[in-house]
Amino acid sequence: MSWVSWAHDVAAEKLAESLPRRWSHVQGVAKRARELKDTPGVDAELVEVAALLHDVGYAPDLAVVSFHPVDGARYLQSIDAPGRVVHMVAYHSAARQDAEVLGLEHLLDAYEDELSPERDALWWADMTTGPDGQTFTFQERMAEVKERYGAEHPVSRAIDRSWDDRLAAVERTEARRDH
Repeated sequence: MSWVSWAHDVAAEKLAESLPRRWSHVQGVAKRARELKDTPGVDAELVEVAALLHDVGYAPDLAVVSFHPVDGARYLQSIDAPGRVVHMVAYHSAARQDAEVLGLEHLLDAYEDELSPERDALWWADMTTGPDGQTFTFQERMAEVKERYGAEHPVSRAIDRSWDDRLAAVERTEARRDH
């Protein structure tokens, strides 16, 4: 079985029934990741595996610390997922800034933010995919998230705090795609 098939099965088991809308989002993020298959310098298969697993920590039976990047990374470690995938899930889409807003940044100390083209690509795929799997621009997606959560919610505050980092990852990935 390929890593992509394995990741699909793991994510489907944890999200398809309990969180169908989240599962739609995850499938859309994986679809975006597949668009990178011909992008120089990007391991598109690794990005797709991480895309399929990036929100697994939302699964109700995995919520331990109630911070989905860490809950997901911990679960993936427990089932012997590849190390890079574990770290990419832990740090996906500005998780460090999200954790800081929540006072949970210490939970990320066990993981490494690899600052790679694959990390940027995962952020890009996540931050250009809507809640139902539809493709959005970065600006549309961030506006949608902030509207859904409300201006004072920690998620919205974290977006404001990490806007430049998020946008930079998106722009780097789009520049790689254009070459």
